[in-house]
Amino acid sequence: MNKYQYKVQGVDYDVEIVNVEGNIAQVKVNGIQFEVELKQPINPATMPHKPVVSPRPQQQSVQVAQPVDAVPASAANASVTGMKVTAPLPGTITEVKVKVGDTVKDGDTVVVLEAMKMQNNIEAESSGTVTAVLVNKGDTVMEGDALIAIG
Repeated sequence: MNKYQYKVQGVDYDVEIVNVEGNIAQVKVNGIQFEVELKQPINPATMPHKPVVSPRPQQQSVQVAQPVDAVPASAANASVTGMKVTAPLPGTITEVKVKVGDTVKDGDTVVVLEAMKMQNNIEAESSGTVTAVLVNKGDTVMEGDALIAIG
């Protein structure tokens, strides 16, 4: 139907609206199918026919439901599938060593986190393909924040 590009906290998202029925929209975010519940039904005739590029999604207008055919994710990153690598302590990201699509092995360093003036190598906890990079160099994270997802 319509395609959009968003950038949220430095992460690019390609969003395609596949179908809208009443207040339920079928969308694809970076190729992953989701079902989104809108707060109000929209009239498909009023939707723009040309793709629109917007710097930020209108988060107040939608509630994200669980992804279709995907592993349920935590509430903190409902749109991200796969096993999340989390920050073991608060700090600042000094290096992101992977990108979406990279293959990693259990024990590979994926992110470097500075905490208390020490560099900490954050390692993959499982083997697989990086499905999401949720942080950028310079970001401040808290203990338990998701850094990357491996599918």
